[in-house]
Amino acid sequence: MARWRDGRGRLVIHDGEEPVVVPLEIAASYRARAKGLLGRDALDGAILLSPAGSIHTFRMRMPVDVAYLDRRLTVIAVRTMPPGRLGLPRLRSRHVLEAEAGAMAGWGVEVGTLVSVEVE
Repeated sequence: MARWRDGRGRLVIHDGEEPVVVPLEIAASYRARAKGLLGRDALDGAILLSPAGSIHTFRMRMPVDVAYLDRRLTVIAVRTMPPGRLGLPRLRSRHVLEAEAGAMAGWGVEVGTLVSVEVE
């Protein structure tokens, strides 16, 4: 299982012929995962919460796309969640990606998509 530290990197979405590369924030510590996107109005790219099996959008200011990833970084579920919701835990989920609502569809993220993380 991949282990990361809080910081920045790139999310590489392997969908089709050309990979899509997106700026990524990594939230691996308890404190960074708990803060997540709270209090933000926008996000450039995505944030990876690891380890994580579920999320909530309480006190968030914007709707978010949520992709649940298994241990191999394959997308097992994608949801768009408005503020003030509690997401159901996903049994095989080990990591969670969050982005502004609508972003993941534009990147080609769907169930079965493989992603990778490049740390800066």
